[in-house]
Amino acid sequence: MSMVTLPKLTSLGLELDLQGSAFGDLRRSDDMAHLAVALRERMSEDGYLYLPGLLDRDQVLAARQFVVDRLAELGHLDENHPRLAAVSKPGGPSFMAKPLTHGNRALQAVLYGGAMLEFYECLLGGPVRHYDYTWFRSIPGRMNGTYPHCDIVYMGRGTHNLYTSWTPIGDVSLELGGLMILENSHRQEDKLRQYLQRDVDTYCSNYPDAAEIESGEKTWQDWDGRLSSNPVSLREKLGGRWLTTEFKLGDVLVFSTATVHASLDNQSDRYRLSADSRYQLASEPVDERWIGENPIAHGAAGKKGKIC
Repeated sequence: MSMVTLPKLTSLGLELDLQGSAFGDLRRSDDMAHLAVALRERMSEDGYLYLPGLLDRDQVLAARQFVVDRLAELGHLDENHPRLAAVSKPGGPSFMAKPLTHGNRALQAVLYGGAMLEFYECLLGGPVRHYDYTWFRSIPGRMNGTYPHCDIVYMGRGTHNLYTSWTPIGDVSLELGGLMILENSHRQEDKLRQYLQRDVDTYCSNYPDAAEIESGEKTWQDWDGRLSSNPVSLREKLGGRWLTTEFKLGDVLVFSTATVHASLDNQSDRYRLSADSRYQLASEPVDERWIGENPIAHGAAGKKGKIC
């Protein structure tokens, strides 16, 4: 990974330490993409699998074309540039779901068929089901990245033998701001035990704002699931390095629900387009928030009250 062209990399506006002891490259696992035992051993060892070129590039490009055309129709692209470049207008919004996924057949084929499902059937050793909800992120230029977190706090009501695919919908350079994995963070159960046992949709029913939570007026009571707002100090506390790379069309990054991850800030003038999708064995319990034609997600129906 070359740092020659960038004076600094930031996450949440904080400059990252780029020394070799604090920052590095993701380890590739594309040489074992169809070797079940090797994949499971590597996942156990690293907490993630970086799989360059796993997906059909033409399908991913078709998914990107749909997305940029939709962004243009909504008036969020600077059309003085080619649409596929996805140059954003200043202050463009950040979408996460339906506007860019509904009717996007190419995206559905990329995420929920073909090479992706074949990979998960190999990794998990049986018939696979995916969550019906697709998290789509279109991060406009000059926008901060995602705070450090683990997925389990958002989707821990079913099996914990659950995995995320982070799929770049186009090339993602360091400047554009891809996803980062905190090295060996999946081994930090003792330090993170209290965090990993929480559920972001559990609320205190005896607190003054409980009625707002129950009605759906307020999404969360006092916590949005973040592990930290400071990726620099978190790395210093937990150890390891922030790991990332320059992602290419067709790449996939897979990780467990207990793996700490975040993203770099988008320092470019273009949208960073990516999708998060989740997979598990079909035979295991599933989190009810993320299935069905219209998943309840983090809405009022997904809340669980308790006396605090």
